[in-house]
Amino acid sequence: MRYPVLLSVARRFWARPAVVPASRHLSCRSPPLEELFARGGPLRSFLERQAASESQLQVKGPELVAIAKRLSEKEQELQETEHLLHDENEDLRKLAESEIISCQKEIAQLKHQIILLLVPAEETDANDLILEVTAGVGGQEAMLFTSEIFDMYQQYAAFKRWHFETLEYFPSEIGGLRHASASIGGSEAYRHLKFEGGVHRVQRVPKTEKQGRVHTSTMTVAILPQPTEINLVINPKELRIDTKRASGAGGQHVNTTDSAVRIVHLPTGVVSECQQERSQLRNKEMAMKKLRAKLYSMYLEEETNKRYNARKIQVGSKGRSEKIRTYNFPQNRITDHRINKSLHDLETFMQGEYLLDELVQSLKDYAEYESLIEIISKKL
Repeated sequence: MRYPVLLSVARRFWARPAVVPASRHLSCRSPPLEELFARGGPLRSFLERQAASESQLQVKGPELVAIAKRLSEKEQELQETEHLLHDENEDLRKLAESEIISCQKEIAQLKHQIILLLVPAEETDANDLILEVTAGVGGQEAMLFTSEIFDMYQQYAAFKRWHFETLEYFPSEIGGLRHASASIGGSEAYRHLKFEGGVHRVQRVPKTEKQGRVHTSTMTVAILPQPTEINLVINPKELRIDTKRASGAGGQHVNTTDSAVRIVHLPTGVVSECQQERSQLRNKEMAMKKLRAKLYSMYLEEETNKRYNARKIQVGSKGRSEKIRTYNFPQNRITDHRINKSLHDLETFMQGEYLLDELVQSLKDYAEYESLIEIISKKL
């Protein structure tokens, strides 16, 4: 067919020395990353320095240089093809449009490959996790909101085809939730949810409000990576295990048998309890799972503080006391304060599907941006 040949010839004819920033043609899902990849940007300069010193490259260096070279070639090809959109030949214009889409896709894939090579995966990214939700300031309204958030994450687990198992569930009198925990397992579950930890704030008119005033309430989310047997070894002699009768709703059986289990890790004082199941053995297993996650989280936090004691990672702090997100019902808006990103349609967001997934992806993108900045600054 003669059009691909014409396209190649026309591309060379229209080639210009000026270089168009790559970010112009890519989806701006993550603007900070696009700024890094722009011509003259810090990441682009870093890649050029890597290519200039091939003799000193590390193990992944040659692969990184090859992908960076391919990226520059595809961006140049994209720039040249764009000029053909103004050609008088309609068939050539259509062919150019098709090739532009193909170029954009390959450029995005190449950038993703560069990020994967440069940003090391966290030790816990592939782990399962323990989700904990706790009502904060706001009384019954805070408990109602906590119940909705717990349901949202359960629906998100279903959306991602993950396993979700409730470990604890302490409801309030009017259908809210005081505290709950769950085990979530599946492909990269912790990698997706690790930035959800912190204080979530809701602004809305409570069901119990008679004068229509907007109230502000809070709840806290904790995301604890579940360690493997290799990651964490606990000495049984360092544990004190108590049993007691379960409290709260649950029927006659719950109140007459010593099914509830409380485990104390003596060296740290960390406590884990479970009374969700009728079986004492099952409750002990669940309490142990939570205890392991709490101890592992403490260990990881200590290691992270050692590694990043000179600076605070905006997205990556994952602190329980950090106000991370506001759910404003009167304005139908969700705002994540760490990346200053707002989404609308709260009803859809609370269903725990694609809108929540979009925000989760934005947080992952920004965390990768921060990691790249750190890597580049160390290499300067």
